[in-house]
Amino acid sequence: MAHELLVGVHVVDDGLYAAYREGIAPILAEYGGSFRHDFVVARTLKSDVAHDINRVFTLRFPDVGRKDAFFADPRYLAVRTSYFPKAVKGVSFLAAYET
Repeated sequence: MAHELLVGVHVVDDGLYAAYREGIAPILAEYGGSFRHDFVVARTLKSDVAHDINRVFTLRFPDVGRKDAFFADPRYLAVRTSYFPKAVKGVSFLAAYET
């Protein structure tokens, strides 16, 4: 069974966020990961988090182990450190599930 995450983020710099996504793409592919859905959200009607959410996506991995390995990979962490803190103001993991 594949493992998926449903994530909501508050992107504050589209250019840096695009560079982050481009930088992680080959690493993500090595772990069999992919973005299944990706939405820019115009308006949030209800949320129980303190930050806005203007981007929602699903991130799919073959299994939980590969997801964990991806997020622990030093190359991923280096790209994240370079771009993510200035590009994204808030992250919410809305759901994790098996498909």
